[in-house]
Amino acid sequence: MYRIEDTDCVKKLFEGWEESLIWTCLEGVNEQEQVMGAVYADDLDAPGSAIAVLGDFCFLAGAPNPDLVKYRPGGGQNFIIMVPQNGQWAELIEDIYQNAATKVERYAIKKEADVFDRKYLSQIVGNIQEGYSLHSIDEALYKRCWEQPWSRDLVVQFESSDIYARYGLGFVILRDGEIVAGASSYSVYRQGIEIEIDTRKDYRRKGLALICGARLILECLDRGLYPSWDAQNRASVALAQKLGYHYAYAYTAYEIRWDS
Repeated sequence: MYRIEDTDCVKKLFEGWEESLIWTCLEGVNEQEQVMGAVYADDLDAPGSAIAVLGDFCFLAGAPNPDLVKYRPGGGQNFIIMVPQNGQWAELIEDIYQNAATKVERYAIKKEADVFDRKYLSQIVGNIQEGYSLHSIDEALYKRCWEQPWSRDLVVQFESSDIYARYGLGFVILRDGEIVAGASSYSVYRQGIEIEIDTRKDYRRKGLALICGARLILECLDRGLYPSWDAQNRASVALAQKLGYHYAYAYTAYEIRWDS
């Protein structure tokens, strides 16, 4: 398995797959720097199989290849979400991992331009209740997001606050000085971001995620970026629809856990 630096040779394998995490792996955030994500393939010159890896996700494309399915992230990571390009890849994942693979259903959201109602989104942001305050994620808030497991995914793909300041984008809601909800860029690519939204468990069902999401979308629109959304569950689909997105389709993924 080889890490691909010039990803032009593998782009055809992922052709037609509208997934921003893949775009990040293939394109980076600009022509000079690959801030996050990587692509591995079975051959450097004429790859027939490839895997795009970013954070907790990997996407398997081309001819099914057991070596790529057996890929394991470094750094002691013991969990990954594998997304197969087709049923053959899915069968291979199930054969290799068996009980260690949990088959799940995720939900793609349409990537549509000019579907957002700025006035409506601004009204949502303006509905924040007394006692809560909305803040852009700066260096201090970046560090505080790292302190709690539930908020870590808001910034985890950015190795430092400096990198987040250059490429990241997000907002959090504070209550009594504590972060209770947030929406941020899980990943970034040249034309946009992939949105990550999280709410502390004891503050859910208060509309805080909706407010954070609306504020982040507005900021993306102001900057000419597309706010991409992928839903883990139906609740995430419903939240996306409240913000103006439209549901596309369900797809199969596998949650893989290693014992050690």
